[in-house]
Amino acid sequence: MHRTMHVRTTFIVVGLLATYSGVRGAEQASPEKPNIVFLLVDDLGYMDIGANNPDTFYETPNIDRLAATGMRFTNGYAANPVCSPTRYSIMTGRYPSRIDATNFFSGRRGGRFKPAPLFDRMPLSDVTIAEALKSGGYTTFFAGKWHLGPTEEFWPTKQGFDFNQGGHNKGGPWGGGKYFSPYDNPRLANGPPGEHLPARLARETAEFIEKHQEGPFLAYLAFYSVHTPLMAPKDLVRKYEAKAERLGLVGQEAFAPEEQVWESGERKVRTLQAHATYAAMMESMDTAVGRVLDKLDELGLTKSTAVFFMSDNGGLSTSEGSPTSNLPLRGGKGWLYEGGIREPFLIRWPGVTPPNSQCDVPVISTDFYPTILEVAGQPLRSENHLDGQSLVPLLRGGEQLDRDDLYWHYPHYSNQGGFPGGAIRSGDWKLIERYEDGRVHLYNLQDDIGERNDVATQHPDRVTQMRERLHSWYETVNAKFLQEKDGRTPWRP
Repeated sequence: MHRTMHVRTTFIVVGLLATYSGVRGAEQASPEKPNIVFLLVDDLGYMDIGANNPDTFYETPNIDRLAATGMRFTNGYAANPVCSPTRYSIMTGRYPSRIDATNFFSGRRGGRFKPAPLFDRMPLSDVTIAEALKSGGYTTFFAGKWHLGPTEEFWPTKQGFDFNQGGHNKGGPWGGGKYFSPYDNPRLANGPPGEHLPARLARETAEFIEKHQEGPFLAYLAFYSVHTPLMAPKDLVRKYEAKAERLGLVGQEAFAPEEQVWESGERKVRTLQAHATYAAMMESMDTAVGRVLDKLDELGLTKSTAVFFMSDNGGLSTSEGSPTSNLPLRGGKGWLYEGGIREPFLIRWPGVTPPNSQCDVPVISTDFYPTILEVAGQPLRSENHLDGQSLVPLLRGGEQLDRDDLYWHYPHYSNQGGFPGGAIRSGDWKLIERYEDGRVHLYNLQDDIGERNDVATQHPDRVTQMRERLHSWYETVNAKFLQEKDGRTPWRP
């Protein structure tokens, strides 16, 4: 496999670094046990942030500030195109297929065939990253969306977190006022009427950091934003309505055909970023990120805190309001195309990662677990994080990882129109296999990031080799597949 990696470092001479009061270069020493802040956004697309897309309609100055002071991974992936499986992979360092946690927990949508069996909880026997850090002397805090178990027995305080503000079984803010108080969340007290959820979660996180500033601590903020329902403060919505008008975006065609989906006909995909409410949700979430980063600056903790940032799946572009566009990436949440699995992926480790550096090596959400352990000066637990690799060599300026392939397994019909399938990425090449009939597609992502030019027939040997490795991986993780329905038998590897 092609294992080369490109790391670019560009020192910014404009406002972003001028406002950063922490790291000023890679020469400063990192503490033995740095604090860990993990920021996870729900349904955030790769092209939604300014650091990845200077032409984005949305305004993300705080996320961009984080990127400008750390390392940006251009080929960072979620382990699954929907939420719960990716969240599981971060917490355990394992591919979700190992326990059949291959769809969002409660997701059993039918289709031409029955979906594969779904296990809907993170087992208590799995040692989470919170439990691993806690055993190393860290105080652990969780805020926001959990969605990793149906009952309290499987919620954050049973999985290694000392504190839990808002994490329970639901996958969205679907009680009470939804994104505004009263929340009717069993693990988050209602605030003043009209309080906004991202601001509240950021305040809870900032208060935890201040109370435990002696460290070391893990502060894990998993936003409910920017998941549906599409709700935001009215003044921000008006701001982006005016911006869309000013830019001449109102009235432009915003959708194009994606592909024929058997049960509902042709699926449309958003091609234009101009949704005012979604943009307002983005700004609210970004402001909340800024509040946490500002608290680190205020307390003088920036240099002693490693910050991780990611989304759990791609931007929502083919259903449920289709609020964002992932172009040039194809598809979005619920799809195995790049728009569904390639994510914003940022790491700032003061004293180690040079500001504004870029890494092009393919990495995946299972890698966070061993990376965090090594950053925290803790021993690796290879028996736990079976499928993750520490990214510390890349953060230190290395040019490769000792890994050939990344894999995906989604044996379900997604709510967003995505088909059941598997995928393997090997260097610049990506192969997708459809589980209904066994068809395969091959793309060269270096030449065709939009996955529009299927070259499978031109490279039969490569298809055979990649498919064999994918099928071998299925066996390694004991992958399950579509089930018979109405006397019809689906394809089997």
